[in-house]
Amino acid sequence: MRLIGITGGVGAGKTEILSFIKKHYSCRIYLADEVAHEIQKPGQPCYQEITALLGNDILKPDGSIDRGKLATHIFMNRNVLQQINAIVHPAVRIFLEDAVEEACKDGDVELFFIEAALLIENDYNTFVDEMWYVYASDPIRRERLKESRGYSDEKIDQIMKSQLSDDIFRNSSDFVIDNSNSLDRTFKQIKSRLGAYTWLE
Repeated sequence: MRLIGITGGVGAGKTEILSFIKKHYSCRIYLADEVAHEIQKPGQPCYQEITALLGNDILKPDGSIDRGKLATHIFMNRNVLQQINAIVHPAVRIFLEDAVEEACKDGDVELFFIEAALLIENDYNTFVDEMWYVYASDPIRRERLKESRGYSDEKIDQIMKSQLSDDIFRNSSDFVIDNSNSLDRTFKQIKSRLGAYTWLE
């Protein structure tokens, strides 16, 4: 089984690429953001630590963490962001390590993908077999974010400034997918890279 990390800036098109991969290859795909949400649910590893840190006022009536209130705490105090990351990121890593081990034992998966914007920052290069960087030019990314998410230029500027530069992404990755043009061109790059693996119609 080949373990592959997929990263890239916001608006680069990682979701479309993973949808294509899921359809045509024997694989498992985990999105780190979804894992992070899962492990913050009641009874899960991070729930107790986050509520102990911020108090029960961040909970919804059903006892789950109110993500809007959590975001407000983070926005008001950057130290809270660091504390939350220190709780969540290690737990995500443990969750994914367990999932990879399970997939290896099952023996029916050829490819295992982990997607996150912060794979490089969180040192996943030491965990995955190879790192893929999904690239799209800044103007293309801006256009996509405005159309699909309704983001303003100011919000896009803020997000882009917080992410790694193109040079760092490229220098930290084993394979670069240029997703600035048509999806057909993008998919050809993936098919070429994964030519040794089973193609599913």
